[in-house]
Amino acid sequence: MDRISALRNVEDALAAFEDGECSLSELEADVRAILRTYAADFEGDLRAYRASGDGSADGLVVLAPSALEACDRVAALVEEPGDFSVSPVE
Repeated sequence: MDRISALRNVEDALAAFEDGECSLSELEADVRAILRTYAADFEGDLRAYRASGDGSADGLVVLAPSALEACDRVAALVEEPGDFSVSPVE
């Protein structure tokens, strides 16, 4: 998905929300899916990894070529990541 397609899809999702065709939680899920698809296509061979743990990294999703590099990216993005692990997002 290219940038223009992603923006159009987000605009369509916002229009559906404004017209009362979906709830806020449905809008959030749609936009999240659009962004993940865009990022996955844009980044090529990178995979999405989600951090889980008891620190501020919990729930963070990053794109990386491996779990080890995903851990590095997560740690670089948050000030106090705490103990966390990463797993591929399906």
